[in-house]
Amino acid sequence: MNHKWLSTVLVMLALAVGPGQAEAGLIPVQVSVTPESGMYRFTYAVTLPSDSVLRPGDYFTIYDFDGFVPGSAVANGSIYSGDWAFSSLNHGPTPAGVGPVDNPATANLTWTYNGPVININASVGLGNFWAVSQYPDSTESAFTSSTGSSTGSTDSNLTTTDVPVPTAPPPAVPEPATLLLAGLGLPLAALIRGRKNS
Repeated sequence: MNHKWLSTVLVMLALAVGPGQAEAGLIPVQVSVTPESGMYRFTYAVTLPSDSVLRPGDYFTIYDFDGFVPGSAVANGSIYSGDWAFSSLNHGPTPAGVGPVDNPATANLTWTYNGPVININASVGLGNFWAVSQYPDSTESAFTSSTGSSTGSTDSNLTTTDVPVPTAPPPAVPEPATLLLAGLGLPLAALIRGRKNS
């Protein structure tokens, strides 16, 4: 086997899987939608990346969560789940320095952290955060967060995630009586038109 070729492959593989630039701020790494009592639960798995610090008062906001069912928001699945408080406003809150699209007529979901500082030099799964919507369909919207960084500064980030959107109503199907009247009316209209042209 050619050792030069093997060395080149190993170097390229190390570059591909080696440490890259760390993403700052909280990240929604996975979104799932499951039916729940005639409604739909949107679950967000959220991660604190390495080099980020979570402090009391830090938060994240999911924008324009259409069809939100009040009282359905939950944080679960982590030792940190009990340290989050939920709120919902139609506008914001938004960290300084980012400009997400925010429809003031649609609910935003915000979870605010109130636990001890999390400063671990590795990515940390913060658990699952969910809320229920009337709608199963989804579209892309904004996700922002405000956290700390390993340098001690405040870090604001903006990324995208999936949110529910109203389901388009199916096209109306005419009733049989309407079709019958239309079927009778067309020949009659043609007959009247023919007499006027004579």
